[in-house]
Amino acid sequence: MSSAGSLLNINSHINVHLMGIGGAGMSGLALLLYAMGHSISGCDTEDTFYVGKVRSEGVKISMGHHKTHLDTYAPELIIHTSAIAVDHPELIEARRRGIKVARRAEILSEIFNAKRGVGIAGTHGKTTTASMIALVATLGELDPTVAIGGEISDIGRNAKLGGGDYMVAELDESDGSFELFSPEIAVVTNVDWDHVDHYPTHSSVVEAFERFIGGCKPGAHFIACGEDPGIQCLLEKSGNQAITYGWGLGWDWGASSVEHLPGGGMRYTVNRRGHKIEEMRLRVSGEHNILNSLAAMAAGDLMGVSFESSRKSLGKFKGAKRRLQFIGESRDVLVYDDYGHHPREIAATMMAVASAFRRRLHIVFQPHRYTRTQALYRDFASVLNGADAVYLLPIYSADETPIPGVSSFLIMDEIQALGRQEVIVCGDFQEASDHVCAAVKPGDMVLTVGAGSIEYLGEQIVSGLKAMERRGCRC
Repeated sequence: MSSAGSLLNINSHINVHLMGIGGAGMSGLALLLYAMGHSISGCDTEDTFYVGKVRSEGVKISMGHHKTHLDTYAPELIIHTSAIAVDHPELIEARRRGIKVARRAEILSEIFNAKRGVGIAGTHGKTTTASMIALVATLGELDPTVAIGGEISDIGRNAKLGGGDYMVAELDESDGSFELFSPEIAVVTNVDWDHVDHYPTHSSVVEAFERFIGGCKPGAHFIACGEDPGIQCLLEKSGNQAITYGWGLGWDWGASSVEHLPGGGMRYTVNRRGHKIEEMRLRVSGEHNILNSLAAMAAGDLMGVSFESSRKSLGKFKGAKRRLQFIGESRDVLVYDDYGHHPREIAATMMAVASAFRRRLHIVFQPHRYTRTQALYRDFASVLNGADAVYLLPIYSADETPIPGVSSFLIMDEIQALGRQEVIVCGDFQEASDHVCAAVKPGDMVLTVGAGSIEYLGEQIVSGLKAMERRGCRC
C-alpha cells in the first residue's frame, strides 16, 4: 500500500492522473482535487455518465488504460480504483519511473481526516443517507465538503469542495478501505454480509466495522440503526455507546405513525428520546428512507443544525441518482431505475414500490459479480419472486473472472422451483427491452435493478414503448 504522505498540500498543486475516473467514487475525487487546484487527467474503459460530468468541468480524459498516458499527461501522482490490478502495465511503468501511486481511499482519507469528518458507512443505504446529511449540512449553512458515491439530485453532482470545517463522505467497506478514515461523526446504517470476495463470513464484516469504529477520532460520536441485527452484534462486541435510531419510542431518534403516500413519499412522526416532536414528510418513498432521514437528523444535531432546519431540508430532498429514480412514462407504464445489487436492498425497494404505486411490477435484474451471485442466488430468487414478472440479464462481472456454473440461470432455476414461470433470462439489453415492451400493460410499472451497466436500459425501454405508441400498438 502506498502512502499518500503530504501529496495533498493545497499549496503545492500537482498533476494527478486517475485510472477508473468514470466510476461514481473516482469521479467525485477528481472533482474535489480539481477544485483544490490540481491539474487532473483520467482514463477509463467506458464513457460513463460520470465521465461526462468530469469532462464537462474541463478535465482531460482518455478511453482505455495504457502506459502512454504517463507521457501524455506527465502525472506526478496516479490514483487508481481497487478494481484495477496492482500489476497493471500502466501502474508498473509508473512505479518504474518513480511516479507515486495510491488507491482512491488513501487520497480521499487524507482530505477527510484533515476535516471534521462525518463518515457514512454500512452495507446498504450509504449513498442516500450521506446525500441527506450533505443536504442538511449545506442548507444548514455549514458549507461542507462532500464526497458521495452517487449524484445528489439537489446539487447536481456527487462531490464539492466547501469552505466549512465539515466533510461529509460515503465510506466504502467493499475492500476494507473505510478503515483508513477517522470520522468525528460516524454513521453506520447496517452491517450485512456482502462483498463476499473480500469478507468470507458475516463475522469478518462485523470485525471490519468494529475496527472502523475503533479508528474514529478521540471523542467521536457513533450513530447507528438500532433495528439492524448486524449493528446489534457490533455494539455487543465493541461495547461502544451509540446514538441510536429506529422505529417507535425506544431509540434516541425514532419514527412512528408511518404513512405511505399515494404516488410516492412518506409521512411520519419524529420522536426524540421517547418524546414526540414533529411530523415529517419526505418526497422519497420507502420505510428505509425514513430510517435514513433519522440518521441525517441525528448527524445534523451533532453538527449544530437545528431540528427545524433539518426537517425543512429533508422535506426538500429529491433523492440520489439511481436510487428509485424515475426514468420515464409511456402508455401509462412507469419506468424506474435502482442501484440495488443485494437481496436486502432489492427487497426494500420492492416494498417501497408496492406501497407507493400499487401497480403490477416487472423487474429487470442485472446480477453484479460472480462471487455475489454464487453466494446469494437463492436469496435473490426469493426476493425477485415477489414481482409479477422477472427478466434476468447476464451477470455484470465488475472485472471478476467468471466462475464455472455461475450464471443468471441459477437465479432463474431457483425462481421456477418456487413455482413461478414468469421469469426469462435475456441475452442483452435489446432482448430484455423487447420482452418488457411486449409484456407490459397500461397501469404496470417497470423497475430496472443492478449496480452494473443496467442504468442505461430504462431509457431504452421508454423509447421502445414510445415507438410502439407511435405505431398505434395497443397493450
